[in-house]
Amino acid sequence: MQETGFSASPDRLAGSVGDFAGARPAYYGREFEKIQSAVRFPWSWNTAAALAGPFWGAARGLWGLFWTFLVLEVLALVQIGRGWWGELGADKLARLDKLTLKYNEFLAKHEAAKLAGDPDAASFLKRAENLDKIMNRVAEEAALAAQGAVTILATGLVLLIGMRLVQGFYANLRYEKQYLGWRADPAGTASGLSWTRAGLGALLWLAIVPLTLYRFTVGKIAPGLEPWVAFFPVEKKSYYAPVSTWMDGGFDWLSVKGAGVFDGIVAAIRAVLDGLETVFVDTPWPVVMTVIVVVAWRLAGPRVAVFTGAALAYLALFGLWETSMVTVSLLGAAAFLCVLIGIPLGVWFGKSQRAYNAALPVLDFMQTMPAFVYLIPIIAFFGTGKPPGVLATLVFGMPPVIRLTALGIRGVPESTKEAATAFGCTRWTLLKDIEIPLAMPSIMTGVNQTILMCLSMVVIASLIGAKGLGQDVLVALQYAAKGQGMLAGLAILFCAMVIDRIVQGHYKRSTARHRPGR
Repeated sequence: MQETGFSASPDRLAGSVGDFAGARPAYYGREFEKIQSAVRFPWSWNTAAALAGPFWGAARGLWGLFWTFLVLEVLALVQIGRGWWGELGADKLARLDKLTLKYNEFLAKHEAAKLAGDPDAASFLKRAENLDKIMNRVAEEAALAAQGAVTILATGLVLLIGMRLVQGFYANLRYEKQYLGWRADPAGTASGLSWTRAGLGALLWLAIVPLTLYRFTVGKIAPGLEPWVAFFPVEKKSYYAPVSTWMDGGFDWLSVKGAGVFDGIVAAIRAVLDGLETVFVDTPWPVVMTVIVVVAWRLAGPRVAVFTGAALAYLALFGLWETSMVTVSLLGAAAFLCVLIGIPLGVWFGKSQRAYNAALPVLDFMQTMPAFVYLIPIIAFFGTGKPPGVLATLVFGMPPVIRLTALGIRGVPESTKEAATAFGCTRWTLLKDIEIPLAMPSIMTGVNQTILMCLSMVVIASLIGAKGLGQDVLVALQYAAKGQGMLAGLAILFCAMVIDRIVQGHYKRSTARHRPGR
């Protein structure tokens, strides 16, 4: 059996540490043994790490230690630079020079007006006196800033020395952990003292520290030098404007060439919305309310039915029924499309790691891109109104059900699938009767998250004409109508809770009915 830690003999330990550390094997063997045998905090000191700072970590392959102490030491060096040559109060002195010029200008105007007998001479003198008071205050502020240079310099020196001391005490502790990792995985763990790694650390130091010190001590980079500070132009007119113009042309070309496809998608979604609004909006609200309460009772039980009745009564009592049902129609269409498209994609991604890896950046883009940004192509291709609002909600709400469905499918035990295959299950039977039922808790969590995220989009979708409760909240924001906004927000909350309770309650009841022993 392979030995781990320090259970090996001293000779074998010395040889192992020598193979790992390269330089100074006796020192590191002694320090590693001290660390392993310590009952409390092991006081192990590394002079080389304290003197070399982050470069020691780079040379030894401890890149986490290198970056941590490099950032901390940059903070200390900035304080040292500010206190030593930073010209503290330079901005105050520059302002003082401008005020002095203006002061002299008013004095000259006063003398000229006085000689000419101009009655405005007194006003020029008054302005000069006011400027003199401001100049005195600014001069005092500049003097105080200059006096603080010694304190800032001392603070930076203390920080730098403190960081080096901390690194000296911490270096061997971290290096011993790397040694244990090297014992377990020699090929995948850095070892030895590498001058190549030290040189790379020095290059990184040169790329970060000098420019940072210049920026925080000397001042802002000269306007003529700033676009070329990274050896290539960084002005907006160099890249931003041409690329944005090119993208504008691409959007225009695609919207013209794909007008038929986009119009077809809008027409299909509008047909679904019209059907849902006919059911929820045009039908008298007592009828719709009764049907929804009965459905909640049948699917989720009496408690959910009582809560559903109370929530719907709130919508009707405050005159929010029609706008709430418009919102529910938008949500229903968006959530239905999310589930219809998302669950099959999630099953595919759960079975194919390659497909999931390819789709992962797209899912990250859909979830992390701000909603206001992807409203731009939605408007460009589909216009404004309720169907584009559904599409915007679709983009935002689909990733959770895809991710959680894939997670559930991948979480089905391999032994269960192998046993089912051994008993003659086909791939379709295995998916339908084994994988999806076992993954159903994760899938239902994804459906729940998708519904709630779709409902959270109603306010944003109202910006492009989706209407519903989101428009009430938007109007309340525009006119600072606090009460109206809170009532509409509570209506959105109740709609979300009713839908969630019915869906989750139905799943829990169906699971309980099929549980063994019932």
